[in-house]
Amino acid sequence: MNDQVQPLPLLNALRTEASPLAQPDKPPRLVKMRSFGIGEGSTVRISVAAGIVILALWWLVAQTGWVPHLFLPTPAEVLNVAQGIWEDGYANATLAEHVGASLLRILTAGVIAVLLGIPVGLLMGLNRWVKGVLDTPIEFYWPLPPLAYLPLMIIWLGIGEASKITLLTLAMFAPVVLSAQAGVRSLPQERVNAALSLGATRWQLLTEIVLPSALPEILTGIRIALGVGWSTLVAAELIAANRGIGYMIMSASHFLATDAVFVGIALIAACAFAFSYGMRLLERALVPWKGKS
Repeated sequence: MNDQVQPLPLLNALRTEASPLAQPDKPPRLVKMRSFGIGEGSTVRISVAAGIVILALWWLVAQTGWVPHLFLPTPAEVLNVAQGIWEDGYANATLAEHVGASLLRILTAGVIAVLLGIPVGLLMGLNRWVKGVLDTPIEFYWPLPPLAYLPLMIIWLGIGEASKITLLTLAMFAPVVLSAQAGVRSLPQERVNAALSLGATRWQLLTEIVLPSALPEILTGIRIALGVGWSTLVAAELIAANRGIGYMIMSASHFLATDAVFVGIALIAACAFAFSYGMRLLERALVPWKGKS
């Protein structure tokens, strides 16, 4: 008598039919989840349409005389003045000299703010003593408008380039610090523990874990800081300047040359937009995973 249990024919048949299911010919298809909010669609057309509508409303209000031309010139008048400034300059300086002076001040202050702000922000995110010492002064002066401490810059540093650069640096320093600190705080503790368990040194932890994780926040903070710097430019160039877009705006306002003021505002907006767009391209190149799950 054979005590060995023989497999049932029906069970063998089920196994034979189920074997193709156990080893699928094609791998499972990945399904991309729809992102929350506005998604990844382009908003260029909407932005262009909004710009056209704003220009049309500006032309309509100025052309019909609802607002006197002294206060609101037409787009054509602004373009004519812009052409004159391009060809003949303004206030004893060419347009290139005005734009170049402002760019030099913004870039110099931006580099100083980044070189100082990123290490300070990282230290504030990593060390509670550093955060405790520096958090209060930064949070205190950060909301203050630059015009509030502009007189102090003049008293302490005089009316040269040092006061202008310092004012712009202070305006851009806080966003960089706060963004770097937020980037460190957003790092999951599990990732740090995993790196330490694999034998990572403190330097490797900082350069290969902390800094790459904080980089998206840092780049966003730099982009915001550059915007703050351009908005502070007019105040900085109030300090005995003879070149710069902000100086050109203030000089034109003294003579009620509203069309020239509009030209200066457009120049600042164009420069700020170019800087912001450049930072967005840099973010896509350095942190392509940002905003993606």
